[in-house]
Amino acid sequence: MPSASRSTTPVGIDMDVVEGRYAELDDHTVSFETFKQDLDVTPYFRGLPGDACTCTHLGYVTSGQITFRWPDREETYVEGDAYVAPPGHRPLIVAGTSVVEFSRTAELQPVMAVIGRNIEAMSGAGA
Repeated sequence: MPSASRSTTPVGIDMDVVEGRYAELDDHTVSFETFKQDLDVTPYFRGLPGDACTCTHLGYVTSGQITFRWPDREETYVEGDAYVAPPGHRPLIVAGTSVVEFSRTAELQPVMAVIGRNIEAMSGAGA
């Protein structure tokens, strides 16, 4: 049975705002993410349908606080909370937050591609 841990999964993203470690486990990807600064993820989702995440994530907050926003509601989770975040969300994350999330790899890959392009565009613009 495949497994992964934060300590042995290589760093996939290391930016001023976030460190992300990602491992594929069969048809799911586990994400270990630590947010170094307050972050509104919305700008990174530009170009996705509705400029929002199109994945469902099952997650657990190991420290800090994350708020998922949808057009009709918000849900906030803190250390020790498990959550399901359906598509259409735009997260707000407090500095010091760490989460472990499971997403279907086939759903996550196109989202990560858009995020990657937006990071490149923001970096090229001096962001």
